[in-house]
Amino acid sequence: MKTLNTITSAIVMGVLLTGCASPSLTGTTYSRSEARQVQHIKYGTVLSVTPVVIEGRSDGIVGTGAGAIIGGIAGSTIGGGKGSSIASVIGAVAGGMAGQAIEENATRKQGQEVTVRLTNGEELSVVQEVTDQRFFNVGEQVRLLQRGGVIRVTY
Repeated sequence: MKTLNTITSAIVMGVLLTGCASPSLTGTTYSRSEARQVQHIKYGTVLSVTPVVIEGRSDGIVGTGAGAIIGGIAGSTIGGGKGSSIASVIGAVAGGMAGQAIEENATRKQGQEVTVRLTNGEELSVVQEVTDQRFFNVGEQVRLLQRGGVIRVTY
């Protein structure tokens, strides 16, 4: 019975982690609330492109919780009485830490820092997720789309 509970919990954790993929940070992905909103457009030339890593989620809401549940269940199968309770607590803590690390790694993204000289001479740098493994190239003409504090570099 405890083995069945462990397997069931592992399946539930997998489903939860799949449903919590981090939102896209590409220049071509928009949230529902961004659709049909006016954006200001600027034009420029790419001066430099630097590959960067965009950190994954580390708030641990899903990873920590699911890891703690699985770790606690797995720990409860060890020993009996107080030993089982202690193992369950240790398993929950270790599982929570492992779950948080897994969540951060699973949601980490390849990014690029794009430095652009606008037509008015101003220079801007924007970090965004790489789309389809395609980095911008020095000398390319690009558009910068801005709404509020959000800016995107596109073709």
